[in-house]
Amino acid sequence: MRVALALGLALLALAGALVISKAPARVAGTNSIKPRVNLSQLRQGERACQGGEALPKGASAVRLDIVSVVGPSVTVSAAEDGRVLTEGTRGSGWTGAAVTVPVTPLAHAARDATLCLSIGPTREVLTMIGGLSRTAGAVLDGEVQTRGRVGVEYLAPGKRSWWSLALSVARRMGLGRAPAGTWVALALAIVMALTAALGLGVAVRALGSSAGGGAPAPGRRARLLGALPRPFARVPGIAWACALVAFLNAACWSELSPPLQTPDEPAHFAYVQALAETHRIPTHGVQFSPEEEAALTGLRHRFVQYAPNVGTISSRAQQRQLEDDLRPGYSRVGPGEAGTAASEPPLYYALETIPYELGSSGTLLVRVQLMRLLSALFGGLSALFAYLFVREALPGAPWAWAVGGLGVAFAPLLGFMSGAISPDSLLATISAALFYLLARAFRRGLSPRLTGAIGLTLAAGSITKLNFYGLIPGTLAALVLLAFRIPRASRRMASAALAVTLAIAFSPSLIYPALASSASRPPLSVLSTTAVSETHQGSMFAEISYIWELFLPRLPGMASYFPGVSTWRQLWFNGLVGLYGWADTLFPVWVYEIALVPAALLALLCARELLHARMALRRRAGELAVYALMGAGVLALVGGASYPGDVFQHDGPFWEPRYFLPMLPLAGVLLALAARGAGRRWGPAAGMLIVVLVLAQDVFSQLLVISRYYG
Repeated sequence: MRVALALGLALLALAGALVISKAPARVAGTNSIKPRVNLSQLRQGERACQGGEALPKGASAVRLDIVSVVGPSVTVSAAEDGRVLTEGTRGSGWTGAAVTVPVTPLAHAARDATLCLSIGPTREVLTMIGGLSRTAGAVLDGEVQTRGRVGVEYLAPGKRSWWSLALSVARRMGLGRAPAGTWVALALAIVMALTAALGLGVAVRALGSSAGGGAPAPGRRARLLGALPRPFARVPGIAWACALVAFLNAACWSELSPPLQTPDEPAHFAYVQALAETHRIPTHGVQFSPEEEAALTGLRHRFVQYAPNVGTISSRAQQRQLEDDLRPGYSRVGPGEAGTAASEPPLYYALETIPYELGSSGTLLVRVQLMRLLSALFGGLSALFAYLFVREALPGAPWAWAVGGLGVAFAPLLGFMSGAISPDSLLATISAALFYLLARAFRRGLSPRLTGAIGLTLAAGSITKLNFYGLIPGTLAALVLLAFRIPRASRRMASAALAVTLAIAFSPSLIYPALASSASRPPLSVLSTTAVSETHQGSMFAEISYIWELFLPRLPGMASYFPGVSTWRQLWFNGLVGLYGWADTLFPVWVYEIALVPAALLALLCARELLHARMALRRRAGELAVYALMGAGVLALVGGASYPGDVFQHDGPFWEPRYFLPMLPLAGVLLALAARGAGRRWGPAAGMLIVVLVLAQDVFSQLLVISRYYG
């Protein structure tokens, strides 16, 4: 196990050194067109060209300003005097407001070339963006001339490594936040190093002990845990350690992501601000308070959002201007609008008013950071409940519990979303708690106290985020199965307890729509969209086919809703490997290809362990069916909400990997199973490598975000 740790850390250090010693691509030339207006739309198989392009010598990639949710394959070619100078293709699966297409390096510069692009199979309508120009605009399909030119940048291999750029990157990381300073980068590096050391130390202790995470905390730590209230004192020390690792990791992520640059964060902040300042639930609309609008302008938010080629503010002058704009004077009360967040239930936002009020004497940036730290606390609780779930689900392997708990704690997806102002952080916590309570009930029986806890968890989840409703069918099935296991003599009392539990669980779901209606808001909009989507010229079978194809390979006889895209591979697998920012920050394509190797090894180890434990699986078939139904419910809800907008309005599907956060405890179980699949002798070593692998994914994801915003 220690050899595995040393080997894993050596490989991590080597890979990090190689990445940092590499020179990032530089912009060698541009047509100086700023992406200000929408020029035209591209559909499947269409081609667009524009002349008068100056291509620099050595250009090895072309970056075009094109907007797509799930980008199709893009082919670019440049010709001069009828002779092709260079060409290349970018595969499907990209996203954002720009696409980078690798091309054959140019042997010499070209002053008056014609650049053409064509797109492969897609159902989505792509938008070309650029600026108005006095010269000829882009020509669509050789017939229709646009009113302007598409923005183009030509990239070439850089001349300076990340090592030589480290100081300038650190300076930029210290801007756009409060407090500001170059010290922010150093503090982040120290905290992340301590977090990694803590997590690996926990792994060494757990995997090196035959008792593992189930052993009581000895000595001084046992006395410390004993001083806690009784329910908390029963929680193993390693569970608290996993929670601390997850909290510190999310806290690092909260500083890495620029303020208001995570999915829908401006809308989530506006929701909290409306609650705190007006004590009213906000309405739909995208006009925020004057204070928030000033912050978005000073942070260059609308230029950075969706544009992976645009970084955050980069000079002290911009920082001073931002600080001047955010001084007291701007009103914190706007029209009471919260954009896409307005349809969500209020529990998370009500809790976030606490740090908002604590930071009310500071600027908006101070309040954003305090609110993000509360989300980080939810991330820590998610890892704690995930560890407890793994312990209940796999009681026969104490040494493997830490693998699942630390795998969740270091998960970059949890750190990224728990380091942001987003109800997904609390949703992950409540979902993990629900999985733990159900696993405990299947293992130890459905007691009145446990029944009440499940009811309260359902109630909290139903007013946290609408995606939680996907877990309810599986939870109800679990309660029915567990009720039949209760002895006949106790069933009457158990039935009464279940009735009270269901009343507690669904009372918020009945009260909240009434409050939303009184505020002129569409209550439960995602559920309503899912329920009526068949009326949009579709059918139930078509919607089921769409949901299937959104997550799984298409079956014979199904219509092709995602031509040219392997959804499970290019969307969900790649997204879980790494997708950050506004779903616009991705690893290079080769990273996702390499990631298939460890993923396949983990799958094989899981399959080996499941085959070995097939008799136990048969005895727990009902419990496993419940977990499968809970996962399927979340996927069906997401797919059903995505169906009408994607199929009938061609807006693209909902496919961000954060929708998988409610199922994160199941990922912890899979990691623990993979460690067990290596056998008792080699299992601890495999478990250590798994923990180091997830840590490496987290570290390189953080480096990716740094390069995206501060490089």
